[in-house]
Amino acid sequence: METSFASAVVILLLVTDPIGNIPLFVALLRPVARKRRVGVIVRECAIALAVLVAFALFGRWLLDLFGLSDRSLTLAGGVILFLIALRMIFRNPEGIFGESPSGEPLIVPLAIPSIAGPAAIATVVLLVSRAPQRLAEWLAAIVIAMAVSLVTLLLAERLSRWLGERALVAFERLMGLLLTAIAVEMLLRGIEGFVQHLRAS
Repeated sequence: METSFASAVVILLLVTDPIGNIPLFVALLRPVARKRRVGVIVRECAIALAVLVAFALFGRWLLDLFGLSDRSLTLAGGVILFLIALRMIFRNPEGIFGESPSGEPLIVPLAIPSIAGPAAIATVVLLVSRAPQRLAEWLAAIVIAMAVSLVTLLLAERLSRWLGERALVAFERLMGLLLTAIAVEMLLRGIEGFVQHLRAS
């Protein structure tokens, strides 16, 4: 089944998880001066965008360099998405990506892996590797997803106060359920491709 542009945007929003990142951003930016917070958020989102675009442009080359097939990438992406989805549904005190260093964040853990994490990177590479002729569409999908993430995170403190912690957790678990279904679909596609490859050989 071919992935549509709208589906790609939705999947990228799920794996970058701007709503789920709100508590993390609020907590990590609390020690940062208020006038610096906007700049930090913009910088981290820009870094995450650069990382995802780089993998969109050079991901296929990396696959060829390491001799990886689309089937292995599909399976690996499905496993990663599934693990991330489980941690979204069954949240632990350290968050999805574990403990975070103190001080003003730079790249880790906000840009990577909170936004441009393994699931987002695998999703981008998979989209491009399956339909390289649609590279412009995938780049546009990345930009749109990152723009939504940026706006959401700029409003993180307001949303956190307005929605409350319980609503944020409930919404993140709902996105985790959707991500679980996407992960299972990716695993099934990978297994189907592997079986077809065995029959052909």
